[in-house]
Amino acid sequence: MVKMNKMLLGWNTTTKIIQIKNYNPFGFFFPSLISIKTQKNMNADAKTVSSSLPGRITSVDFFRGFTMFMLAGEATRLYSHLRKFDNSVIHFIGTQLNHHEWHGMYFWDLIQPFFMFIVGVAIPFAVANRIKKGQTNKEITLHALKRSFLLLFFGWALYFIDAGSLVFRFQNVLAQLSVTYLVAFLIMNKSFKFQLIFTLVLLVLIDLAYRFFPVEGFNNPWVNFENLGAWVNNKIEGVDKASTWATLNVVSTTAHTVWGALCGKLLMSDKPAMNKIRTLIIAGVSALIVGYSLDLLNITPIIKKIATVSFVFASGGWTILALCFCYWLIDVKKLFLNGSRFFIIVGMNCIFIYLFFEVGSANLISRIVNPFSKLFFSWGGELAVGVITSLGVWAGLWYLCYWLYKNRLFIKI
Repeated sequence: MVKMNKMLLGWNTTTKIIQIKNYNPFGFFFPSLISIKTQKNMNADAKTVSSSLPGRITSVDFFRGFTMFMLAGEATRLYSHLRKFDNSVIHFIGTQLNHHEWHGMYFWDLIQPFFMFIVGVAIPFAVANRIKKGQTNKEITLHALKRSFLLLFFGWALYFIDAGSLVFRFQNVLAQLSVTYLVAFLIMNKSFKFQLIFTLVLLVLIDLAYRFFPVEGFNNPWVNFENLGAWVNNKIEGVDKASTWATLNVVSTTAHTVWGALCGKLLMSDKPAMNKIRTLIIAGVSALIVGYSLDLLNITPIIKKIATVSFVFASGGWTILALCFCYWLIDVKKLFLNGSRFFIIVGMNCIFIYLFFEVGSANLISRIVNPFSKLFFSWGGELAVGVITSLGVWAGLWYLCYWLYKNRLFIKI
């Protein structure tokens, strides 16, 4: 039986848990295959675990919840409404909450790196927890393999639902995580030097592959639809012009998850907090310098849609610095503790809520909210109604997470 996704989410609970029996991936969609483990059944495990687990790093839980809350906001279509405003400030915010068309990077281009990175951060915490519960290395590895399979299944299922036919892509976050998470887990116990060199080798190889790919028409490495990523997409999907998002991104973005695992081990260490912060700042700034230098010197442009090396470094740098700031603010200075709970609630059921709004459930909530928005706010115009509706949907998605949290019910793979 696949137990809670502690390795992916890094959260330990002693309350109700939904589990997927027999590792059956259809359990998420067919409740008859899902069981609930109650408080009474969990108490024995709780007594064994609670006294020996590593301390919570609240900023990690906040970071995960914030990332998923922002993804939920995109599902409400609020960000697209913001881009329709004439007000320059609001329009700028809306622009930053959208992917850059090609060469460049907006804030929204950091969200997927945030998610893939924070999954890596949680891995060493979860592995340590399982070891202290008495699980063997074989059991932990088997658990990771099965979780990787489920992530891939759900990632591909989202494509299947959207397209109505089997589509084997790795562009969405779950499909990419099925690979990057497993790689990060398998090399987690290697030295820092080995893991860093491993990611650098991956990045160099994928960069060279783009530069020297010999197929005519696909040998323009940084031109949309004319590069190695586009060629691979076309071959996989059997079309002449597939998605602008490259399946090969899974190779480059492995670095984000591995770097996350390294940062997680740092946060778990006994080093003084300020030493950890100093290390994170140095790592983040160094990555930013490499990423933006490659772009500004016209060596490799920052392109999110094909995850160029410069993008991986630049986005990785911002991600490490964001985690560093959250750690300093929440865990060191003990500020924003109450406010962080708002986002932590979302992070407690992040895989569930991601699947929930990705299959179109936000549209269902919108159908409920929209008539009331029109009734009370039609005087503000169509755009105002759209914004109010989106905010209502966003609130509805958050409340669903809150209801699950309040009832101590956590749906995980």
